[in-house]
Amino acid sequence: MALLENIQQNFTEFLSRQKNSSLNEERNVALKKFFQLGFPTKKDEEYRFTNLKEVTEKNYNFFPAEGNSISQEMIDELHFGEEDFDWVTFINGKYHPSLSKITSEMVEIAPFEEAENHPEFLEYLNKIADNGLAFTNLNLAYANNGLFVKVPKNAVIEKPIHIFYLSQDQKENSFYAIRNLLVAEEGSHIEIIESHHNYDESFVLTNTVTEIYSGKNAKTDWHKLQNDSDSSYMIDHTFAKQERDSLTTVNTFSFGGKLVRNNLDFIHNGQNINSFMNGITMIGNEQLVDHHTAVHHKEPNCESYQNYKGIYKDQSKGVFNGKVFVDKIAQKTNAYQQNNNVLLNEGASIDTKPQLEIFADDVKCSHGCTVGQLNDDALFYLRARGISKKEAQAMLLYAFANDAMENIDIEPLKVKISKILAEKLEVDLAFEELF
Repeated sequence: MALLENIQQNFTEFLSRQKNSSLNEERNVALKKFFQLGFPTKKDEEYRFTNLKEVTEKNYNFFPAEGNSISQEMIDELHFGEEDFDWVTFINGKYHPSLSKITSEMVEIAPFEEAENHPEFLEYLNKIADNGLAFTNLNLAYANNGLFVKVPKNAVIEKPIHIFYLSQDQKENSFYAIRNLLVAEEGSHIEIIESHHNYDESFVLTNTVTEIYSGKNAKTDWHKLQNDSDSSYMIDHTFAKQERDSLTTVNTFSFGGKLVRNNLDFIHNGQNINSFMNGITMIGNEQLVDHHTAVHHKEPNCESYQNYKGIYKDQSKGVFNGKVFVDKIAQKTNAYQQNNNVLLNEGASIDTKPQLEIFADDVKCSHGCTVGQLNDDALFYLRARGISKKEAQAMLLYAFANDAMENIDIEPLKVKISKILAEKLEVDLAFEELF
């Protein structure tokens, strides 16, 4: 038996556990649509460089055991100088309030299984997710895990919220369908960090869909920190819809996971919108990280900025496919897209394809990509000043990736990313103090 059979055979029991859920009819429709579409293969253009066979041929338990031995100390180790943050903890698909902390009285938060009691949840759920995709349908069919966040009009949530998704003490491979929904009303401001951690040697497949609604003049930041084990697979879809004068940022920092696919869609629904997508990928061994982005400029006088940096070691592989669509009426659009990559070993590779589809004539749009190695002259300059080869390489690579972190407002997150980069580069350097 493999994943497709797991999906089919477990659905009846899954629905029986969702007692009186108003979403069960939609779940049935979504599952039928999933089977019509089937898993994408390398024959599909969007998955031409990413083979899911390794993921789909395994068996998974769709009902992970709730028992675990996660302690407060283990949770503390996951934090990174964020004692003043708020956080929400999910373990084996279940919300754990005793290991969570929400101090803001202005933000409305509910785990997915309780969110149906909130009118806005059903009003916004599944309204911008692309239901023509197999994994978004599979997610809706099995979703019973995730977070609903609503920020009321003009509320500024000063403390970032860190969402932890943990899996532990599972004897079998586990499947999680996570559904996040953020509704930021007019003039509000919030920052969210999302991270996933598998503590077992058994494999975890996480299928995540996140929908972000940014109201007029709202500011929303969603940071994805991906630094999981080689027994983890992740298929992630994020959809962001923005109203006029809003600013939305999605930062994706990919440092671990056997196979990670990040899909990101921005939809503009008003003028004077700003969208930022930044990414840093540094992987090794035989890991694969695939970034697919799209910005839909449907109104005039808007801007989008994409900046993705990749560093690949050993036999690792990267994929970047960034798209910008500019409608005929979207005059005065300013769209920037850049993907730069460094290959540290002969076995590492990157397939990159930035794309522009422009139907307006008064725009400023640019795109580009580079693939190369470290600059020998810069490396010689540093080594001539007594810096070891490994440290000199690390300093150049950090400088290469650093501009993708420039718009992070959370200082502890910047420091954490710097430390992860130092760890991956096997040096004991405090990059944040050097630059």
